[in-house]
Amino acid sequence: MESLLTWAGVVLSLSSLLLFLVIERIRQWQSERKAGVPPGRRGFPVVGETLRLISAYKTENPEPFVDERVARHGRVFTTHVFGERTVFSADPEVNKYVLQNEGKLFESSYPSSLSNLLGSHLSFISPSVIRDSLLPDIDRLIRHNLDSWAGRAVLLLSETKKITFELTVKQLMSVDPGEWTEKLRKEYLLLIEGFFSLPLPFFFTTYGRALRARTKVVEILKTIVKERKERRSKKRSTSTSWEEVEEEKRDMLGALLEAEEGLTEEEGVDFMVALLVGGYETTSTIMTLAVKFLSDSPRALALLREEHEGIRAKKKEGEALEWSDYKSMPFTQCVINETLRVANIISGVFRRAVADVRIKGYTIPKGWRVFASLRAVHLDSDHYKDARTFNPWRWQESVMTPTSNQGSGTFMPFGGGPRLCPGYELGRVELSVFLHYLVTCFRSGQLRPCLDIVQMG
Repeated sequence: MESLLTWAGVVLSLSSLLLFLVIERIRQWQSERKAGVPPGRRGFPVVGETLRLISAYKTENPEPFVDERVARHGRVFTTHVFGERTVFSADPEVNKYVLQNEGKLFESSYPSSLSNLLGSHLSFISPSVIRDSLLPDIDRLIRHNLDSWAGRAVLLLSETKKITFELTVKQLMSVDPGEWTEKLRKEYLLLIEGFFSLPLPFFFTTYGRALRARTKVVEILKTIVKERKERRSKKRSTSTSWEEVEEEKRDMLGALLEAEEGLTEEEGVDFMVALLVGGYETTSTIMTLAVKFLSDSPRALALLREEHEGIRAKKKEGEALEWSDYKSMPFTQCVINETLRVANIISGVFRRAVADVRIKGYTIPKGWRVFASLRAVHLDSDHYKDARTFNPWRWQESVMTPTSNQGSGTFMPFGGGPRLCPGYELGRVELSVFLHYLVTCFRSGQLRPCLDIVQMG
């Protein structure tokens, strides 16, 4: 009898707790509805819809997570992910407004599982630095890697990751490929695995391993930043040669130190982490997908090859590409734009409202996080005809230029506002040079098509 009463007490307590949670949920829903918060759902207690979001983005087709909610609630809806109430936007006007008002109504605010790995201090490299200092290395390293493909089948994604990591390390801190860079790359593999994993900082979890990897990476990069700053300061105080001083800013780190005199070691390291992550993962994936899309579109491949063979015909055998060559690749830029639009490597950006924001009939409460979904806009048939079909010719139409679409908020593959992707121009240059040598296929001084030797992986 006593045992029965004990169990009855437990059941009553649990029932009371459940009733309280239901009442509290109804009260919060009514309060949010009265305040004009976008419609949506919270999902499970504590974790919300985080598990569904992560599982969706680990598949080849993550769109249903947003598609289902847009169909139910509209292009602006609320959810609960990464421990916080979050407004998701698949609306280009809202996305543009959010990004352009960073520093006024919104601030950058990524989930701790991301910011703890990536860092909080980001910047970007100007096109002039790429043109004057980095293009020769991009050309040389891509030619070297593609030349090594001769006579063998290659796993394309693996090869492009090798290319982009070597490129980024060389451009970032003037280090050629070797044992040290391979050690760094292995730690980066562990770090990248932590993105969009459950933020459980235990030694046996993916996220825990990623945190330990970031610690090792930071230690390595801090040493480099410190040594570079000390060497740069010493040269400036003792050197009588302007060329020796200028040599210190011929890579990204040097240019960054030159542009930001008060740069701290932490800011420098965060910048380098972001560039390496972006260069290694996103650019290599875009390269691979561009080849896939071109392989599935013989007409686009033929036009691309014609454009690049025209450029190669005007150059001497083995002569490297120049900035003017990069600027004379109109159809290549159409291919890149369309690959970026369809592939959507950067699915969206997080911001936090620093005040109550009223937009399109809704209120985003102060303190709430906002996720501007770039992927959802890029694949919306209201903005692009046959939106999920690769069609580079759409960018040849006057109304479909990158500039006009970015102005409307319907094409923002690198984000927008004051905080662009750190490697936005660099990635385009690398992809352009890669496609040039891929479709003309540099082989020991001979140029011939080579797409038939690659496998996607």
